[in-house]
Amino acid sequence: MGSELYFEDVKVGDAMPALSKGPVAKLQHVMYAGASGDFNPLHTDDDFARAVGMKDGVISHGMLIMGFVGQAITAWVPRKYLKKFGVRFAGMTKPGNTITITGKVTDKRQENGENLIFCEVVAQDENGDVKITGNFSAALPSKRG
Repeated sequence: MGSELYFEDVKVGDAMPALSKGPVAKLQHVMYAGASGDFNPLHTDDDFARAVGMKDGVISHGMLIMGFVGQAITAWVPRKYLKKFGVRFAGMTKPGNTITITGKVTDKRQENGENLIFCEVVAQDENGDVKITGNFSAALPSKRG
């Protein structure tokens, strides 16, 4: 969980701390399948994945990578302050990829009594290939109480 973050300390253009995850292991696919209930063999069985056109074998669950993005966000902004979080899946992640999540503040305003920040996030692999783009908003406390 992130430490206390105040509205006054955040500026438009500020970068959130980057988070790197990986390299992604095939075991993570199996563990995620068990946790999520998504046992699609595209994520756990190389022979099946190749048979359906994935020449390099299995690919990661998109929601696993989204979870990495959520982890990056909540390492900076405490979860209790999050208002919205959404993503667009942009590319497939394979075992061995290292995913780095970065983000920046795109807007900041007071609205309906809340101190809101709006941020964009992106998850990329070690080659710069984008896996996820997204955004989130948070209502932060004020130092003025």
